[in-house]
Formats: sequence, C-alpha cells, structure tokens
Amino acid sequence: MGARGAAVLTVLMAAAVAAAGPALGLRLRGRHRAPRGGTGALAAAAAAGGEACGGLRGVPAALGNNTHQCVFDDLSSSVSLSWVGDSTGVIMSFGQSKLYRSEDYGKTFLDISSLINNTFIRTEFGVAIGPGNSGKVILTGDVSGGSRGGRIFRSMDFARNFVQTDLPFQPLVQLSYSPRDPDCLLALSTENGLWVSRDFGHKWALIHRAVCLAKWGADGTIFFTTFLNNSCKADLGFLELKKTSDFGSSFKVIGTRIYSFGLGGRFLFASVMTEKGTTRRIHVSLDQGESWNMAQLPSVGHEQFYSILAANEDLVFMHVDEPGDTGFGTIYTSDDRGIVYSKSLERHLYTTTGGETDFTNVTSLRGIYITSVLSEDNSIQSVITFDRGGQWVPLRKPKNTTCDSTARSKDECSLHIHASYSISQKLNVPMAPLSEPNAVGIVIAHGSVGGAISVMTPDVYISDDGGYTWARMLEGPHHYSILDSGGLIVAVEHSSQPVNTIEFSTDEGQCWYRYVFSKEPIFFTGLASEPGARSMTVSVWGFRGSFFFRKWVSYTIDFSELLSRSCEDKDYTIWLAHSSEPGEPGDGCILGYKEQYRRLRKSSVCRNGHDYVVTKQPSVCPCTLQDFLCDFGYYRPENQSVCVEQPELKGHDLEFCLYGRRELLRTSGYRKIPGDKCSGGESPAREETDMKKKCTSNLLSPGQLAAPRSPAAAVLAVGAALLLAAAGAVLLVKKYVCGGRFLVQRYSVLQQHAEANDVETIDVLGPPAPPKPGYHDDSDEDLLE
Repeated sequence: MGARGAAVLTVLMAAAVAAAGPALGLRLRGRHRAPRGGTGALAAAAAAGGEACGGLRGVPAALGNNTHQCVFDDLSSSVSLSWVGDSTGVIMSFGQSKLYRSEDYGKTFLDISSLINNTFIRTEFGVAIGPGNSGKVILTGDVSGGSRGGRIFRSMDFARNFVQTDLPFQPLVQLSYSPRDPDCLLALSTENGLWVSRDFGHKWALIHRAVCLAKWGADGTIFFTTFLNNSCKADLGFLELKKTSDFGSSFKVIGTRIYSFGLGGRFLFASVMTEKGTTRRIHVSLDQGESWNMAQLPSVGHEQFYSILAANEDLVFMHVDEPGDTGFGTIYTSDDRGIVYSKSLERHLYTTTGGETDFTNVTSLRGIYITSVLSEDNSIQSVITFDRGGQWVPLRKPKNTTCDSTARSKDECSLHIHASYSISQKLNVPMAPLSEPNAVGIVIAHGSVGGAISVMTPDVYISDDGGYTWARMLEGPHHYSILDSGGLIVAVEHSSQPVNTIEFSTDEGQCWYRYVFSKEPIFFTGLASEPGARSMTVSVWGFRGSFFFRKWVSYTIDFSELLSRSCEDKDYTIWLAHSSEPGEPGDGCILGYKEQYRRLRKSSVCRNGHDYVVTKQPSVCPCTLQDFLCDFGYYRPENQSVCVEQPELKGHDLEFCLYGRRELLRTSGYRKIPGDKCSGGESPAREETDMKKKCTSNLLSPGQLAAPRSPAAAVLAVGAALLLAAAGAVLLVKKYVCGGRFLVQRYSVLQQHAEANDVETIDVLGPPAPPKPGYHDDSDEDLLE
C-alpha cells in the first residue's frame, strides 16, 4: 500500500487481536439549531422519521458492513495512539508490552513486537513521529536502570521496519526533529548534555554540556541555554543563551542573565533578569538574536510569569501575570515587530499553580479566539474576539435555550465555554473546544448558558459561523470528532455506564442519527480519527469487564459506503464569513478584508473527499476604527469601541527603545492591527520620532530558563523551563447563587506551605504546542464518570 494510502496503526499492548462483526441498528433524532448566517431564526429539526431528518437511507447495512471490531486481551490501564504522516495511518500503544501495526485504519492488525525485540516503550515520551510525510518514527525504549545509555528503535518506512540503536546517553525529553531536515535530531540528556545526530539517530555527537533547554529554529539553527556554575535551577536568571548554525562546530552567545526563551513565528523571545535581580523583562529579536529590543510590556517579579498565548508572522498574544496569586493577568497584543504592545483583555484567567488557561484559537475562521475572564466575584465568564484581540465580547446566548440560575435575568445571559480550566478541575467535561481549518466556520464545545460558567453537567453547543451564533447540539457531555472537512460530525456520549451507540450528523449538527455499533456495550474511553478532519473513518475505544480485569476493544467505523456520492458543484453554496449586517457595504469586513467561501449545503448528502480544498474569494475593505488596536498607553473600556488613555500615563511622554535608539511616540490612540489589509478610509494620526538618544535593552544580561524537573514538566511547559517557587493551590469553590439549583464555577487561591506544595511558575515563551497527532487515555475511573 502506498505511503499516502496506507494507515499505519501500532499498538503497545500485551494481547492478541481478534475480529468479530457486531450487531447493528439505527435510530434517528433531531436537534434545534441556529441556521448559518446568524439571522436569528431557528431551523427546527424534525422528530424521528420526520421529513427534515430522513435524508439517509440504508444506514444499518452501509455501516454494518463497514464496522470492524478488534479485541485486545490486555490488562494495561492505558492506550495511546499516534498517526504517522498525512493519510497514512496510526501508531497506537497499549501499555508498553506489544507493538501492533495496521495499514487499513485500524480494521486489522499485525503484531510487530519482534521488530523491537519485545522492548517496553517509555510511556512519557516513547513515540516521536517525523514531520509531514517523512515516514520517520522513533520509539524510545524503557531500558533497565543500570544501563549507561538509552535505546531507540528507528523506522524510515512508516513503522514497517525498525532498527535498534543504543544511545551513549539517557534522554531527558523526547527527541526533536529539525524542521528543515527530518534526518537531523537533537536530544537533551539527563546529565544536561546537548546531543545531535545528522543521520536519523544512527550516530550521535555531544556538542555542549550544562544545557538547560534547546530548541530548533526555523532554518535549522539550534538555540539553547546553559548554566555557568551550579545547575539550571540554581542559576535561574543567570543563564546564557547561545546558538549554533553548524551543529556545534561554533557557538555564539546571544544573551546573558537569561531566565527563559522561546520561539514563535518569526520572533525569538527572551525573559531577561534586570540588573537589580528582582524583576524580569521580555526582549524580542527578529534576526535570530543578532539584535534585540525590549518589549514594551510590564516587568514581572519572582512570583509572576509571562506566557505567549499565540504567535504568527505578524502578531503576538502575550499574557502578563498580575502580582500575587490572583489567577489572572492581562493579555497584550503586539505590533508586527513584537515590540510595542497594547492592552487587549484584562482579568484574563491563567492559573499560577496549574498553568491552565482557556485561551483557544478558533482555526475554522480567521481572527477568532475564545478565552475566559475572572470577574470581581471570582466567577468565570467566556469572551470571544473576532478581530485578533481588538475587542472582546460575551458569546451570544444560543437560541432555543434558557438562562440558568447563574444569570441575573432569565432573558439576559450568554454562552460560557468549558475548556482547559474546567477539565483541570475534574468537571464533567471530556473534551476541549474543537475546530478545524478545513471545516469552515464550525466550532464545537461544551458549555453552559447563564451569567457565568456553571459546574453543573454541561451540554454540547455548535457554531457554524465561527462563534457569532450558537445552538445546543447534544444534551449532556460527549466526545466528538469532525470528519470529511465538516461534512460529517460524530459523537459518543460520555457516561459511566457502558455504551454501544455512536451518533452522527451530515448537516453540521442539525439532525442526528444514532447507530448501534455492537450488541454488547463497552466502557467507552475515547474517539480516534486521523488528524486533519479529512478522514471518513472513526474508531470507538473502550473495554469490557471490570476495572481490574478487562479486555480492550475498538470499533472502527467507515462511513465511505454510506456517503458514497462525491459532492458536485450543486452541493455547494457561497457564504460570506463574519457577516452580521447583510446589505451594508462593510458587512463581513474583518482585519481589512472580507472573504466569501464555497461551503457544502446542509441539505447535501455527499462526500467532500480527502483531497477537498477550501476555496475562498477575498476583497479589500476601506479602513474603519475597527481595523485599529488601541495604541501603547491606551485601552478600550468595557463595552466601548473607542480607545482612551491609560490614567497612569496621562501627561507623560510615551517613549520606548528601538534598535538602540530612543523613540518618542505621538499617537491619537490607535495603531493598525498587524496583518490588517484595509485600504483608504480612516487613518488615525501616529508618529514615531527618533530622539537621537542611545538606549539599551540590556539583553546581554537577560533573564533565564530553568531546566525541566521532569520530562512531563518539559512537555507541559511547551519546552519552557520550570521557574521560581510560588506556593499556592487552586480551589474550586462551589457556591449556590440566588438560591437556584445551578452552581457557579469560581476561582480562589489558598496560600499553603511551599514544602507541601512544590509548585513553580513558568515563563511559557513559546506558543502552546498543537495537539499531538494521536489519542491517549489512561482509563482511570474518573474518566468514565
């Protein structure tokens, strides 16, 4: 089977695989939802068997012939999956003891444990998948404690064959591929050595000692921090930042007094300890550390942190923590140089202790982000921006819903989204919000409708226009997945009881079909589908038996026969994104231009196909004040569109250091949003004047990066090192509001002894890592509640 046509599925487990055909059935139900375009009217789905939801015929036969059961006799408590390449397959691990591979998307398996000599694979960073369709896979073995070095198994053919290589070091974190050449690897050892390989891990060379953190640059340059005296943690704030462009033949020091560093888009960031040694400042470089500028952001003390929430080629979202263990901070957005920043959102929820933030990039439509704010009463509320942080607003109340008891009025409330923070608090939220770039406009999320996020059992909501309008899609918590570029949505109920039903929709959640995939229910643990949302196949994972004695089982369902017709031109319609004022000249204008998309009609029952490409037609808009952010020293008060001067800066000259020269900023309060493409129209006055005075960003004395305490911590911090000691714990306070039956989710911090709570803050100077191309489930009981 060809590289693009094969699905590679590898399973670490201790059992054999069997196949059996399940008994099948079909039930139908409708959902109320808001139609595309946000006109305010509701499209009511018909009852079971009704005209609106009766478009599919022959479902039991089509899916019954394409449902494949695999049973794994294994007592392992976990299952993890990793996909190899684009449209090529999966690697899956059951525990550590067996390796299985599938070339048909998990329908059948081949035991290839002998290819790795039945070696146990490390659970924390055992699988490293090469970029793109390189076909490269590295498995890190869990060797005995007495071994001097580690052991890896390398594959260059999508896990068909493996070669064993013994390492001259013990890896501390997962091996990292160069973005330019997948044959080039770097690794950090448990003894703080930086190792590189240029032949896909066959031979390794130690290029530097005393290394705390290392990262690849976009062009193959390696950036890393080193300690000079004691250790990464002891020298925190006094590290050196170095780089090498020739795999260690030469080095250049590009910063000192470093606390941490990170890469995002074309930006290189460093958190720099000031000369007093009590605060840190962010410095930015656009030329790989050859020159630096101090970012116009507040300094932070030892109990605070910076975090890059998102970064691309022309804009940075930076969170700056507030002093004290408040659990919130301020989001700032940058100019296209990453130097001048403006306040975007205050009281942004970001826990010091757990490092949890609900900041979510809606990838199905440009410019949209969702996050949570902490109100004065410590309740948590969701807000959304449609213009890359220019303005944040509450999410509209979904039609066909009523406000819960957290709202002050039964008629005035909004939708609040459950994301990372709710999951960290063990609420009944099995999944974070989901969107896909090729499923235009679709956003799926758990949420509650009221005055704040509720701790009561959430429902699942869907938006088909990027978050402007919402509708309740499913009652109660569910696992969900987007297939066929949005033409198919599947879901399974999150329940403590065994299940045997999967639900699916071909019209973006308007009508739902319930398919019984097995006579015998299973304890469901997760859905798995190929990353990219182009597949027509999904796998339902779970187990049978007791918690202590079980058999893992998967059901792989292929919808290709059910949706056998390829979509034609008549199946698509033209849709204007960001449309809120139909008929107005500026309708749909966001970030200076509007876009018309070719989208699948909801009534069309057909298949987009794996090669489907999103088509859009952009057109430039005249500039308005909506195309401008508040400039440095200005902000937008709540529920206002104009920018006003920050009170503490009134009467002061706005100065900043740019490339070693002091600049004076004269502004009317606005600067164009980076990446905004508007032309003509509004043009607020703004001028930067060279004051002919030298200045320094003091970067050759910057703040520092600490080495990770553990591999898990390194992954959690997205490669940024652990920092300074701050004692605190997040406590979810459940409090009745207005005597109602709903509970408000609130945030508070309890001061505790440091020795009882070894928690450290982190400067997360790198955008959050994208979700790994795989699925993991530890099958703990709390996941099934």
